[in-house]
Amino acid sequence: MSAIRLLVLGAVRQHGRAHGYQVRNDLEYWGAHEWSNAKPGSIYHALKQMAKQGLLHAHEIAPSTAGGPPRTEYELTDKGAEEYFALLREALVTYDQRGDMKTAAIGFMVDLPRAEAVALLQERTRRIEEWRASVIEHYVPAEGPGQYGHIGEIMNMWVHTADSEAEWTRGLVERIEDGAYTFADEGDPFVGVLADDEENPYATAERHPEDDR
Repeated sequence: MSAIRLLVLGAVRQHGRAHGYQVRNDLEYWGAHEWSNAKPGSIYHALKQMAKQGLLHAHEIAPSTAGGPPRTEYELTDKGAEEYFALLREALVTYDQRGDMKTAAIGFMVDLPRAEAVALLQERTRRIEEWRASVIEHYVPAEGPGQYGHIGEIMNMWVHTADSEAEWTRGLVERIEDGAYTFADEGDPFVGVLADDEENPYATAERHPEDDR
């Protein structure tokens, strides 16, 4: 799975329609350039590729009063919405040690109904426990990492990571079941995007040729 596809589709969906720089600005506001491959070139490339694939509809709009070329605004197609939710659901249940997909999925989980989010996270916990069990078929945590020399520290790290993530996921499920956050069709969602005139305190200030298109 590609985190950049999920991130870009999710960012466009939150706006309804968005041009490339808005998407880039949102992802930098979320810090995605630090924990994923959401760099400017990757973002603009993903927008164009997904438009070619029929996941996004590209609208050419008039140039700004300040001049410059017409900007392109992107909007999810029905196919794009299907792809977005498929990526989101798969990312919520998959335990693959990749932080970018997991982080993106948690950021967009409220786009799902509450009960579905709970069910997906419970499935994630089951898969974590299943994955942990496959590790301890070959590694006995009680005997410590030394049983395999320093290489045992790798399996020791895997087990500790799985235990920590399972505990955190169970806690998240409890918070959601207790009513935390606003999920799909429950009311006004948390606004996680910047207004057009709002300054981004986390922007990289790195210019890219596509910023004005």
